[in-house]
Amino acid sequence: MKKFIAVDIGASSGRLIESYIENRKIQMKELYRFKNNFSLNGKYERWDIEYLVEEILNGLTIAKDKGITEAFVGFDTWAVDYCLLDNQGKLISQPIAYRDTRTESAVSEFQRKMDLDKLYEKTGIQIQSFNTLFQLFVEEKEKIKQAKTLLLIPDYLGYVFTGKMVTEKTNASTMQLLNTKTRTWDKKLLDILGISEKIFPPLVDPGSILGTLIKEKFPTYDLPDVTFLNVASHDTASAVLGTPGNGKNWAYISSGTWSLLGLETESFNLTKEAFLSNYTNEWGANNTVRFLKNIMGMWLIQEVARLQDYQYSYIQLAEMAETVPSFQQFIDINDPRFLNPKNMIQELQKYCRETNQIIPKTPAEIARCIFDNLALCYGKELKQLEKLSKEKIQKLHIVGGGSNNQLLNQLTADITGIEVVAGPSEATTIGNIIMQMLAIKEFDSFKAARQCVQDSFVLHFYQPQAIRQKALKNINE
Repeated sequence: MKKFIAVDIGASSGRLIESYIENRKIQMKELYRFKNNFSLNGKYERWDIEYLVEEILNGLTIAKDKGITEAFVGFDTWAVDYCLLDNQGKLISQPIAYRDTRTESAVSEFQRKMDLDKLYEKTGIQIQSFNTLFQLFVEEKEKIKQAKTLLLIPDYLGYVFTGKMVTEKTNASTMQLLNTKTRTWDKKLLDILGISEKIFPPLVDPGSILGTLIKEKFPTYDLPDVTFLNVASHDTASAVLGTPGNGKNWAYISSGTWSLLGLETESFNLTKEAFLSNYTNEWGANNTVRFLKNIMGMWLIQEVARLQDYQYSYIQLAEMAETVPSFQQFIDINDPRFLNPKNMIQELQKYCRETNQIIPKTPAEIARCIFDNLALCYGKELKQLEKLSKEKIQKLHIVGGGSNNQLLNQLTADITGIEVVAGPSEATTIGNIIMQMLAIKEFDSFKAARQCVQDSFVLHFYQPQAIRQKALKNINE
């Protein structure tokens, strides 16, 4: 029986998940979990990439202890952040986190070099101050001069374990440096940044073989024999691949730290309307395009839980929110002030105070404020997505950790007026796994892989409730 391991690392945690096919269904089991976070290191907020390498080794050691002697492995992580390597292939410094404040003025400064609408026409990527383009625009010039190679986070991890350097396409597209027409690096943008195309390893498709684990590099660890595969290494790309959607007229929300709401399409939407709405065109598996909107997402409730010292779980906060009145506050959850405030609770309260609204005080009231406004944002952006794509959306798939939030799922169904299908919550890991399985021909098509996802995992269905829709209509009016 072939064994597959997904290494899925997010902003707050990472894990290794074992998977295999049995009775024509995908089976999954968590092998190891570890924490992750950025922290202030010198002038910048940085990720500890060496810690991540060590934790992956710990996870692979546990896999060997559990009898997995041979496996395929793929990495997926968050996007845009990168590692700079010198001419010896050594890490120059720990990678800076995208939530660091160094890029606060990068967009306005870059605009002096190129109009933002022209940038969008080239890349199709939404304007976000933390995109790799803007990070490189403000990068220390000495670091750029010293660097021979730039690797995104999952590509760096792959390099550490195999010695092979590549740039996986779905993640590379988020950098805002790839040209939609040429399907390669945009020379004009590289000229503005003062970097050469040679700094990037070759672009590769998800589903290609990366290489085998160099065991002798890690003599103190008892590791299995591993073949590393390039998956859709941007976690959203994997999550969309792991979404059990079939046919047309469905949209998705990948609900995690960010909520990514969009469509899987075959072409780029580079219209002025898409640019003004700040929608993005990221590359997906199987030559698709993820046309989507970034929404601040569960980051808000994650910060609330953290500030409460995790006294309440996310599920408890959702249950508590149901006990207080709905729609007492209306906030713009995509306001940059919520990107990385010192105190999320105080920032939400300050917003309400500044806009003369009822100030949420208890954990239940704060959670209700967040869930109500997330659902309202989903409803607003779904309408905009229909307008931009000229498609009538009839079903909304919510995947990722946020799909476990029954209150938010029902609110979303009520506000959008369409069926919501929640699950699987592990869509990112599933997408990672099925890309590996596709790479070695366990499935003969992407359609077959998605059908297997439908058959393997429990889904929950939410129908819009007419009474609540009417009440919400009155609120909106």
